Amino acid sequence: MAESVVTEEKPKKKAECGEMYTWHEGMEWNPVERVILERRSVRRYQDRQVPEKLVRRILEAGRFAPSAGNSQPWKFVVIRDREMIDDMERYVRLRCKLLRFFLDWRKSPLGRLAWFYAQVAIRLRPNQLHPIPCGAASLLAEGKFSLFHGAPTVILILMDKRGVSKPEIDVGICGQNMVLAAHSLGLGTCWIGFVELLKYGVKWRRKLGIQYPYDLVEGISLGYPVGDPDGMIARELHEIDWWENGLKKTVF
Repeated sequence: MAESVVTEEKPKKKAECGEMYTWHEGMEWNPVERVILERRSVRRYQDRQVPEKLVRRILEAGRFAPSAGNSQPWKFVVIRDREMIDDMERYVRLRCKLLRFFLDWRKSPLGRLAWFYAQVAIRLRPNQLHPIPCGAASLLAEGKFSLFHGAPTVILILMDKRGVSKPEIDVGICGQNMVLAAHSLGLGTCWIGFVELLKYGVKWRRKLGIQYPYDLVEGISLGYPVGDPDGMIARELHEIDWWENGLKKTVF
């Protein structure tokens, strides 16, 4: 009996995709819009690995992201080794303990000195020391919060500092392409900003190839989610200044 051959379905041409490229009054969300609106950060994964072919498809979606001057200022590092992922998590937890020791004056034995360090650090890096990441860092230090959430695959994004204009924006667009592509393929993702702490360790700089012109800026956990995290949730509305016909109005 002849062995059957399974081939991947060829991408549909634009003309064959129907509603995805058209709009009419009262229409439902199209498939692309639904992926954007229903995608959620996943912090609990099944204990099974993502097929390599799927990971490659997701990376390809990132590679096709727009970038200033088409400079593509990124480099991907894919980690699928559980021991290595756990080792990275231990290192980041240690770094978070150091941060808490020097900056969390409520718990640090340094007392007022920690308060002084925190005031200086907050002024130098207000975004990174916002109460939200600081709270997460404290939970990581105490072992109450998982860095990679048990994901079997981690994608690190290194930014090429030589990128045109604002490479950090291009890297964000690249990552967004990947998390949306992953969701469309039935996978879950979560942005992991704390991976940036890895670049302060000599071991990790060497192992991950973090050297000029590259800088480690973001990470994405990837895997099959536990449960069904899909679904649109309510989000606060933001004011929009809308200019038309020489007049300005505020819309939501």
